[in-house]
Amino acid sequence: MSDDGSASPAAVLRSIVARAVDCDPAGLGDRTAIVERASGSANGADEPEGSPTPVGRLAELIGGSDSVVAVVPRFDADLAGRLNASLSAGDEAHESGAADDATAPSEGRVVFTGSAADRLTGTTGAVVRRALADRGVDAYRHEGESPIAVVLADDRAAVGLIDGAGVAALLWTRDAAVREWAAATCRRYLDAAEPVADG
Repeated sequence: MSDDGSASPAAVLRSIVARAVDCDPAGLGDRTAIVERASGSANGADEPEGSPTPVGRLAELIGGSDSVVAVVPRFDADLAGRLNASLSAGDEAHESGAADDATAPSEGRVVFTGSAADRLTGTTGAVVRRALADRGVDAYRHEGESPIAVVLADDRAAVGLIDGAGVAALLWTRDAAVREWAAATCRRYLDAAEPVADG
């Protein structure tokens, strides 16, 4: 990561994760996958059709998982919409007897921190809490901040670099060291968070 701020979001994210698991960023290259948002677009809105985006990939990872635990520092309308569509498709597949791998997660715990935590109590808080409860997601509010989103989705860890426009880059992996760090991070935030009741 350069000191002049010219490093790409993917390079910054890889450096953050490498420091967290105490390895060289280059050593993560073959153990992780990463995608970043096109420069100047808001969560990939200006990406060519079919291009992978951080938000799209994160929605796929969560929507295809049985168990999800996450720390979310920013409420992102695009991600919420994509997740809702993905989870709704999973619910419909489950109700029609289709393959179980398309169903919504059976266990979901999400810690909202920073500006995302504020959305749970603001003017739209009741709507957000109800929507989460309807999906079986246990919501928690954390008073602190986090510069990154951390997600455990079954046997994968995903880490998102957040900026003012949303998810700038997403790294995901089955690497044991990254998963252990992600699990410890989620536990730390869960231990310091308060459950949020629907209603």
